[in-house]
Amino acid sequence: MMSMSEKAGSAWAPLRVGIFRALWIAALVSNLGTWMQTVGAQWLLVHQPHASLLVALVQTADTLPDVLFAYVGGVLADTFDRRWLLLIVQGCLFLAGLALTILTIAGQMPPALLLTLTFVLGAGSAFTVPTYQALIPDLIPRSELPSASALSSININLARAIGPAIAGVLIAQAGVEAVFAINTATFLVFGLVVAVWHPPVDTTARFSERFVSALRAGERYVRYAPVVRRILVRAALFLVPASALWALLPVASRSIRSCSSVPRQRVPCSGALLRGRWD
Repeated sequence: MMSMSEKAGSAWAPLRVGIFRALWIAALVSNLGTWMQTVGAQWLLVHQPHASLLVALVQTADTLPDVLFAYVGGVLADTFDRRWLLLIVQGCLFLAGLALTILTIAGQMPPALLLTLTFVLGAGSAFTVPTYQALIPDLIPRSELPSASALSSININLARAIGPAIAGVLIAQAGVEAVFAINTATFLVFGLVVAVWHPPVDTTARFSERFVSALRAGERYVRYAPVVRRILVRAALFLVPASALWALLPVASRSIRSCSSVPRQRVPCSGALLRGRWD
């Protein structure tokens, strides 16, 4: 029987591998920036006319690329050099984040442009995540893959819990521009970690399968793999309602502030909070 200390040690074992640890930390930094950027974009729109709709569209612009491009990103990760794919995507994300930051500082960030750039950043994430996940089996022993998968989940949920809080403090102290600037810097951090890593030659060989045939193979795999279908259904059951909650929290937050500043309007504000609206 394995002792509790041995189990705990095996759970953290992938972090003993230097390149996995470096990429895991870089991914955590990037995920923190992503959640901070989402909060910043929503807060930038919360004072606009039709704020409820615009704030919800930020969540749509951020997550719709996952639906449209994550499958394609996974196929690209299996047909092209993953290191170079990550470097190209991080470079594009850095340029998009830089444009977002500069235009926001200049006061030239209308809602339509903000939503467009948010969509571009979300698209980059849709290509980054499957490519990063496809790298993991090349970095650690096969026996440690379950632990690496658990660490990836910890990474995402830790960023989800901490990122919005950091963004709130930064927005209050330095403005939305600081949030966008830090998110842009996280792309540079992740890209630099990938750039200094030189994988073994045998892990960089391209697959012989063509792009279209790989798409079809992935579709067939999902169709005939009940376990994968159940995972996708459960993920959808969580993410769809959760996305609605994340989308409207900034609007609800503004309603709470209005309630605290005008005590006599507590009941109407409570109704606005339940409806996810403000007047």
